Amino acid sequence: MSELFPRWLDGVKSAAPAGEERDLVAHEPEAAARSAAEAPVDAVGEVAVDVEVEAPVDAVGEVAEESFSARRPVKPMADKLLLDAVSIARDAIAEVADPNHIGAHLGAVMEGQRLATHSFTCTAKAYRGWHWVAVLARAPRSKKVTVCETALLPGDEALVPPRWVPWEERLQPDDLGARDVLPKVDEDPNLQPSFEQVPLEDDEDVDQVPNFEFGLGRKRVLSPVGLANAAERWNASDAGPEGEYAKRATAHCSSCGYLLPMAGTLRTQFGVCANEWSPFDGRVVSLDAGCGAHSETDVHKQSPDAGQPAIDDLHDAIEVSAGS
Repeated sequence: MSELFPRWLDGVKSAAPAGEERDLVAHEPEAAARSAAEAPVDAVGEVAVDVEVEAPVDAVGEVAEESFSARRPVKPMADKLLLDAVSIARDAIAEVADPNHIGAHLGAVMEGQRLATHSFTCTAKAYRGWHWVAVLARAPRSKKVTVCETALLPGDEALVPPRWVPWEERLQPDDLGARDVLPKVDEDPNLQPSFEQVPLEDDEDVDQVPNFEFGLGRKRVLSPVGLANAAERWNASDAGPEGEYAKRATAHCSSCGYLLPMAGTLRTQFGVCANEWSPFDGRVVSLDAGCGAHSETDVHKQSPDAGQPAIDDLHDAIEVSAGS
């Protein structure tokens, strides 16, 4: 299709007011609608003449697809034949279900032109809150009602199973066992391609390092999203600055001799504890965290001065008499 007419149409739409846009795009469909309103009507209240609408044509004679997008959706008209066909809908459901389980008629809804859905209560004890539906339709100018499909659908109070969650989404970090293998995530937002030494041509650009972490020998390294998620997770753990040990500690991990520094951008916030007496031995700890096993803290020691002896000055007042 030629690009001239779409470009011209977009320019007219952006320049014209909202009220005039439909006149510029769909003036011919409106004329067709007026002609349809004057057409004869059949016994069920529908237009008996099908009107074909000619869409605008561009310079090379092709139909402009943009003109159809300006049409507004038409609300389906109430069809008396379909809405009154309650017995037909009930008989259709009785062919696939026990008639004793079909309860009262709940109503009918127009789904489209000459297409309606009837609903009935399901009285089966095992399906409380469910309802039967039968979809009916008819052809244009025809008074014969046709059954499209029937089904049993759940309502708001129906007992239904929970939403199915894929296995890789149900799995939690603590669920991994020694013999388990996780599926590979190709589009993991926590990772990004690393820098690898590959043969280069003369005209290729060698400056393709995504960040300062080369990651030689690895196909992917942590992305900024992965680094932020790890920092947030470690900071919120019991080895973070708001943990119970940190609140009671007298010194931070940043001044402890057992702290192993980390590489990368997280070295300014975290390190690894190497103190076997610490509850965080071998774990990542925040530099603002702490515990009672700090290398430079000590317990409160008592004074080495000996106490003064206690003298009993009341022994002179005691009289001892021998028994007769």
